Amino acid sequence: MSENNKSEKLVKSINKNVRSSTRKLNPILRSIVGKKVDVAVRNLTFSDKRISNDVKKTLSSAIANAENNFQYDIDKLIIKEAYCGKQVVMKRFRARAKGRAAPIKKPYSNLTIILTEAKKIEEKHGTKG
Repeated sequence: MSENNKSEKLVKSINKNVRSSTRKLNPILRSIVGKKVDVAVRNLTFSDKRISNDVKKTLSSAIANAENNFQYDIDKLIIKEAYCGKQVVMKRFRARAKGRAAPIKKPYSNLTIILTEAKKIEEKHGTKG
C-alpha cells in the first residue's frame, strides 16, 4: 500500500435491490466505466433500456456522496468501477394448459458504483507515447 493509494479517496454508492438480472445490467455498466460523470449521466438519460433509470439514480447518489462527504469537484469526477452481483431470485409460476405450471424466475441484482477524482494526466511529447 503506497502513499498514492491512501491519498485517493473512493466514493461509493450501493443499490441493493435492482429489479433486473446481472446479465442485462452488465453491458450498461461496462459502457459507463472510465467516463466523466456528466457524460455517463447523459448517456443513461437517453438510453432506451428500462434499467438505466435505476443505474442513473445510483450514480447520482454517488455524485451527491462525493460532493457532500468528500468535497470533491463534480467536474473532475470519473467512474472508476461499476459492477453488479446476484441478489435473491423470486420464483413464480404461470398456469399452462392441461393443469401444468411453468416456472418464472424474477432475479434481483446488487449494483455498486465507485467514483474517484481524475488526476492531472502528464502529457508525453512525441508519437506512440
